Amino acid sequence: MILTAFTRALGQLGDPRFRRVLLLGLGLALGLLALFYAGFATLVGWMVPESVSLPLLGEITWVDDLASWGSLVLMLVLSVFLMVPVASAMTGIFLEDVAEAVEARHYPGLPPAGRIPFTEALRDTLAFLGVLIAANVLALVLYLMFAPLAPVIFWGLNGFLLGREYFTVAAMRRVGRQGAAELRRRHLPVIWLAGVLMAVPLSVPLVNLLVPILGAATFTHLYHALTGARG
Repeated sequence: MILTAFTRALGQLGDPRFRRVLLLGLGLALGLLALFYAGFATLVGWMVPESVSLPLLGEITWVDDLASWGSLVLMLVLSVFLMVPVASAMTGIFLEDVAEAVEARHYPGLPPAGRIPFTEALRDTLAFLGVLIAANVLALVLYLMFAPLAPVIFWGLNGFLLGREYFTVAAMRRVGRQGAAELRRRHLPVIWLAGVLMAVPLSVPLVNLLVPILGAATFTHLYHALTGARG
């Protein structure tokens, strides 16, 4: 069931609607990082004087240039670590479009699903990102205590969180938030295992940018498999 759902999701990666969601997520993430850098650079420029006078050396006029270049290098380094979670968060806002594309192709006989309000989707996405980051920060203790098992802990923790999030997105469109929670409790082992499958690529650069789209598509198939829909 899980492998079938995942295979079907992989087979639809070339769908223009999938690419649109990916590009929207990446574009918004880059824009957000650029905006953050602009604000950070402005703050640095405001705090650092244009020149300083030092004993023996006299007046130094390149301090602000050094600070500006230093902030740029710092931002480039931070972007390596921030790009994936920020892009995932931005992509998460549009995951409902991925579910719609899956159903249009594989389940054309279904009635139209209800749309999740944008503000609600944004709130859920930001809340999920916060939980994901907080859980992994707290798990650092376990990673250090049980270093040989760190990959297993990482996959198990993030698999649970990803499975919970993506199944909720897929199910809410059809049965609402309460119905999604009930289905999630009933099928927790399957959902968790499928989430682990999504968590494994998180450690692979570039591939991890596809995880939100693959996750939304896989769990849309999984929802319909668990509830008896047929493509």
